[in-house]
Amino acid sequence: MSAFTPASEVLLRHSDDFEESRILFAGDMQDDLPARFECAASRAHTQQFHHWQVLSRQMEDRARFSLVAEQSDIADCDTLIYYWPKNKPEAQFQLMNLLSMMPVGSDVFVVGENRSGVRSAEQMLAEYAALNKIDSARRCGLYHGRLEKQPEFDAEKAWGEYQLEGLTIKTLPGVFSRDGLDLGSQLLLSTFTPHTKGKVLDVGCGAGVLSAVLASHSPKVRLTLCDVSAPAVEASRATLAANEFEGEVFASNVFSEVTGRFDIIISNPPFHDGMETSLEAAQTLIRGAVRHLNSGGELRIVANAFLPYPKLLDEIFGFHEVLAQTGRFKVYRTVMTRQAKK
Repeated sequence: MSAFTPASEVLLRHSDDFEESRILFAGDMQDDLPARFECAASRAHTQQFHHWQVLSRQMEDRARFSLVAEQSDIADCDTLIYYWPKNKPEAQFQLMNLLSMMPVGSDVFVVGENRSGVRSAEQMLAEYAALNKIDSARRCGLYHGRLEKQPEFDAEKAWGEYQLEGLTIKTLPGVFSRDGLDLGSQLLLSTFTPHTKGKVLDVGCGAGVLSAVLASHSPKVRLTLCDVSAPAVEASRATLAANEFEGEVFASNVFSEVTGRFDIIISNPPFHDGMETSLEAAQTLIRGAVRHLNSGGELRIVANAFLPYPKLLDEIFGFHEVLAQTGRFKVYRTVMTRQAKK
């Protein structure tokens, strides 16, 4: 990543103020500014595996990916720069975690796009660090305060759950389908018949809803789940455990950490990265599926009907079919044949 996001460009307007700072970067970091920012020292903590991949190439062990930051991630940092995500509960979880370990007196900066709701940081942190807006540019706001009181943080209290078809779905802040089954996944699940067999890879697994429902109907499937999000990985593990299903769950940027081939690849792929529309993950999924499907194996995905996936499916696999559709969504299916572009 070489181009900076609007939020990073706002930070760069104040770069002279950070020359002596020992900074912990966190939140929705969508570029490599934390690795290139001129300051006394820098570290980064992220819940997003693809962001960690970029940052760790330059920052090595000073960048870490995990659900919860630890004291070693804070180290001797005296400044927090937090990139506000579009999901407010996610921001609450991360900020309470980080500020519970930052030393009192630390500088706290929050930056984000106005449309993401970054203004709510003022109210969220009012008890701990009174924030003031110090800049507004590129449709972003930059806020600053000093940590006056460390919040108490208990990650266990962030867990939620809901019931679906007799299953317990475990969730965490920032996880897709956190509050219930979304309409796209519901349509995708409607296309599966009981007694499905074989190795199934669930890419972008979220809370593990697709895999859990599939396993309840088809106990002979062998499940592998992956997601870029640390909360999603932990939620999926918890969902499988709560329903006594077996499966391997790990962090992966689409197929980056996936090995082997599968009989079925299923996904409700994201088409946003932060606030921006991005088809990159879904395109990588479709193009890369040929390297991870057995002969005769199928790729089955659900997507917003307006997204341009049919053309790409035809280009890579030679054909596609629509298994189900509504006014908003379509479920696409294609099969690994000799004609597929490997």
